[in-house]
Amino acid sequence: MTRIAVLGAGSWGTALAVHLARAGRTVTLWARDPDLAREVERDRRNARYLPHAEIPAGVTVTSALATALGDAAFVVVAVPSHGVRQVVRAAVPSLAADATLVSATKGLEAASLQRMSDVIAGETSGQRPIVVLSGPSFAAEVARELPTAIVAASTDAEAVRRVQEQFRGRGLRIYVSDDVAGVEIGGALKNVIAIAAGVVGGLGLGHNAMAALITRGLVEISRLACAEGGRRDTLAGLSGLGDLVLTCTGSLSRNRYVGTELGRGRPLQEILGGMRMVAEGVNTTGAALALGEKHHVELPITAQMAAVLSGGRTPLDAVDALMGRRQRPEQDGDSRQ
Repeated sequence: MTRIAVLGAGSWGTALAVHLARAGRTVTLWARDPDLAREVERDRRNARYLPHAEIPAGVTVTSALATALGDAAFVVVAVPSHGVRQVVRAAVPSLAADATLVSATKGLEAASLQRMSDVIAGETSGQRPIVVLSGPSFAAEVARELPTAIVAASTDAEAVRRVQEQFRGRGLRIYVSDDVAGVEIGGALKNVIAIAAGVVGGLGLGHNAMAALITRGLVEISRLACAEGGRRDTLAGLSGLGDLVLTCTGSLSRNRYVGTELGRGRPLQEILGGMRMVAEGVNTTGAALALGEKHHVELPITAQMAAVLSGGRTPLDAVDALMGRRQRPEQDGDSRQ
């Protein structure tokens, strides 16, 4: 049977491990925390991050990175964006020569502004195929085998075909794409817009405002994706519109929760202090804004969310600033507006 290593025992890494084991793969789930690894291996349940999912017998849990990697044909990177470089760097000496790396992390690296596939490629010297997994997928629902459709993206046609074949299972349908930039920017920036959607909800601004926010948010994501070399039509698909709608409206969205609490007047550090899992949009907002400046692409919603997250502007003032911007044609072909 195909051996797959999943690096990261948070909710998403655990859900993927559960799914892959049910699909008949031999899975090793790596947890950085030895105590967590022992607990999950012993109890067959990840009480910290995915408490309602039973861990199948086909999943072995370890905190030893070399043990997890072994002769794994696929290595799934499912750690928070700020930890991807460090984890991949530590993993390189133990990677099988023919291993395919699968990025399941949505975000941008704050220091370099790189997408996750670029971070992984840099740490592996471009010597391994890299496939990106993205799309509308709450971990708890994947673990419950509820119908989910996602995208696997790579410039390596054979690698993406293998991932599509090996990762598909009951409840999970996988489409393929060669637009890595479009898929990754869609997955990263939707978290920023989801924080804004939470603000709209927390302030009680109504359905009209939410519809406008999601629609203009998609425009903003598409601008940056195209500037990064992506295709606009990719953002109309699962990794763009699909993921955006889910994260902006779903009650399981951590980023939406952060925005909702900000809209209700709670300080950011208090909100984050009460969360066990990472809300990627908080870290991605500043990086996305800097990436937009690099490409001379204006990102008005992202800019307002950066001001709110830094404490420089109240959520209501941010809404007023967006509503008071210069009026213009909805579509004028200028990606900088």
